[in-house]
Amino acid sequence: MNFRFFLLLFFLCSALLNAQIELPSFFGDNMVLQQNGQVPIWGKDVPGTAIRINSSWGKSVTVVVDKNGFWYAKIKTKTASFNKETLEIIGSATVKIKNILIGEVWLCSGQSNMEMPMKGLGKSKVLNAEEYLDNSTNEFIRLFNNQRTASVSPSFDVNGEWEVSNKASAHSFSAIGYIFGVKLFEQLNVPIGIIESAWGGTRIECWMPKEKLLEYEDVKFSKTLPVEQNKQKKPSFLYNAMIYPFKDFKIKGFLWYQGESNRTNPLPYKNYMKDLISSWRHQWKDNKLPFYFVQIAPFDYAIHKNAPGMGANLIREAQLKISQEISNTGMVVSTDAGDCNDIHPSKKEIVAKRLANMALTNQYKLKDLKYRSPEFRSMSVEKNKSVVLSFNFYDNDIFIENKNIKGFEVAGSDNIFYEARAITDKNNKKIILHSQNVAKPIAVRYGFEDCFENNLMTKSGWPVSVFRTDDW
Repeated sequence: MNFRFFLLLFFLCSALLNAQIELPSFFGDNMVLQQNGQVPIWGKDVPGTAIRINSSWGKSVTVVVDKNGFWYAKIKTKTASFNKETLEIIGSATVKIKNILIGEVWLCSGQSNMEMPMKGLGKSKVLNAEEYLDNSTNEFIRLFNNQRTASVSPSFDVNGEWEVSNKASAHSFSAIGYIFGVKLFEQLNVPIGIIESAWGGTRIECWMPKEKLLEYEDVKFSKTLPVEQNKQKKPSFLYNAMIYPFKDFKIKGFLWYQGESNRTNPLPYKNYMKDLISSWRHQWKDNKLPFYFVQIAPFDYAIHKNAPGMGANLIREAQLKISQEISNTGMVVSTDAGDCNDIHPSKKEIVAKRLANMALTNQYKLKDLKYRSPEFRSMSVEKNKSVVLSFNFYDNDIFIENKNIKGFEVAGSDNIFYEARAITDKNNKKIILHSQNVAKPIAVRYGFEDCFENNLMTKSGWPVSVFRTDDW
């Protein structure tokens, strides 16, 4: 009996002596914390231990580790500044986090066009990358590159660390995320933190929590982590490993670029995306958290024998509807930033600037920035022949006069579409269509082809999304 008691005491004392505060890696040196907020911080320690958090900006908080070894606290952050701050976390051991900045934090996710780094992806290059990299040394921009990983169940931690922006760190970081951060810094003049958590070639289901996907009968789950290379394609596995660990790490909003991998089965995409947005907002405990995303770019899937057909445009259509139906979302149209021969187009700067303008206008209330594409509103038929299309414009935008606009088709009651001659009206607010092949047009499509490169330009420079008036 005494031997068992002393053996138990020995193991208990050993555990206490070896106990350490365990923090997720995004709570580390060089991190950026969101300004003016109650910022959550959490970790693991010995059950019952008092955890004291002291900040260099004068705020402190104390919590107790629960019976399962977890603790969770919130600490108030101040207004953004360029001061280098520290956090001291005292429990069974003491951890000091240094070189902290307080500013604005955004999380970017998706597949390869979000993951594509400044250095390029294979043979695909980022336009103007060298100019950005030559000017990338900035101690007030911080980058957290979450490495690829997958998990069958929700994880506690991720594989990454905060790095100060310089040529080496920016070189391997998401081009869209990095340029977005640069544009925010230039306009706001506050510290910027960008978290990248992306993986190429992945479907949206991989980024959704299992409890949401249980509502879809066609989604099949794995009970164990597969060892094959395609583990990233399993539903929920990337959410578990690359999104869930952040829990409600305080951020300003999300950037998302994904959809190409779902084009072979596009019909559920709208519901998937709605559920992804709602579940992420729920995880971050903020149902108004901004969610800005990129409409997938033109690419000639038919020539490259990669699922030709309407799939890509049905994804684009779903994305457009999401931006119109869900509040605090916004979509960047990329019909002028694609490449028919490269699914990883080089014009990432255009996309990043548009995302930045959207955030700067909506979240930071800057004026005079072009931040939204015109959107189709209605059609009418005059004298059973001419089709007149009306649009919603933003910030006094208009079309640039054009007598030879590409991409419009009209159809009659036979449901066959024919190319239409398209011109702008005298006020450059409407589009007028004619087709000798359709006597009584009833439907219009614009840009409904895999590789559509528009020439319908606007004063703002923002292109119009592909759209259709039918549901055939």
